[in-house]
This record gives sequence, structure tokens and C-alpha cells, in this order.
Amino acid sequence: MGLWRVFYADWQMECCGTPFSVGDEVTWPLLLDEGGATLGGGWSGALSAITATPEYVRDDGAEIRVLRADDGLVVALRSDPDDDAADTDGGSRSRGRSAGTRTGTGTGTGSGRDGSGPGPGRRVARSGLLTVERHGARWPGTTGTVRTIHLVHQDFAETAPGSRTREPVPASRSSEAVDRSPRWFGEGRAGVLAELYVPGSRT
Repeated sequence: MGLWRVFYADWQMECCGTPFSVGDEVTWPLLLDEGGATLGGGWSGALSAITATPEYVRDDGAEIRVLRADDGLVVALRSDPDDDAADTDGGSRSRGRSAGTRTGTGTGTGSGRDGSGPGPGRRVARSGLLTVERHGARWPGTTGTVRTIHLVHQDFAETAPGSRTREPVPASRSSEAVDRSPRWFGEGRAGVLAELYVPGSRT
């Protein structure tokens, strides 16, 4: 069993999501934002640490690398698996590219094509912000019960005078406890941070 903090961005909910309440059972496809750079970072109290054996799942010919924790949490990784050389024995790894998929015919766990990745059965450790991702490739979701919901407020500022591009204002984030996620968020509301209780593997 485990209690995980998950960020559900406003645009993910408004586009493709279903509002949820405290006490609801939900199933979400989760993506790990390693380093927690979402909204400019600053998520130290909400970051999760996961140690698991990498797996590959297939979607339309592409392979998505996922970690499946002992309690049933399943999370996809954003980094390129072939650039990954870290494992629980230590070592360094490349930050990788933005893609979390590769093409090929292999299945299951495996190492990088250059031999630098973790070998079959090797557990790896990752940390970052768990986020709900409802676009792009598909992978197994995580099922759990929502324990708490906090509405996330975030200020944004123009990157230059008159610019249509905005960026998060450092140290401007705040949150408030709510009983239900909104369907629509509006100005200054960036999403919700939910605590998800995952009772254990159901396989």
C-alpha cells in the first residue's frame, strides 16, 4: 500500500478529464516529471521516490518505459530509456531526451541498445512529481482512492512586455483544501494536487 501525491494540471482536466471528489476511486495514467520542473519547480513537499524494475509496454509500435511499484503504482518515464544508466547500485545517468517512447520489437525489461542501461531484472530508483497524462501514448493506469484534494493557485507573468507568452512567477504558488476537483479552473488556478491511496497490487 502507498499514499502518493499526484498533480492533475488544469488543461489535462479541462480537455480530457473527469472531476473527482475526496473518497472517489479513480484510475489515472501517471507520468513522472523527474526533478519536478512543472510550473517552474518548487514541489519539494510533493515529490515521490520510486524504486522498481523497468518494464516496456507497447502502444502502436512504440514502447513506453514504465515503473511498477510493489503497491500497484504504475508510472511512465519521460526520459529516453536507452540513455538510462542508473540503478540502485549507484552510478550516473544521462538526462535523456524528452521522449518517453522508443520503437522496436523487444518486450519486457531490458537494457539500452548500447549496453549502458540497466540489465534484465535490475531495479532503478527515480524521484519526481507524479502527474496525470491523458495525451499521446497509452500505458496502464494506477487505481486508488482520493484521500485529499488541494486546489493549486499559481501566478503567471509575461516573459516580456506585450508578450503572449507567460511563465510561472517564482514563490507565488499556494493551495487550498477542497472536497472536489473543478471541471474548469480559470485565471490563477493551475490544477489540483491530490493524495492517492493505492492499496496494493491487484494482479
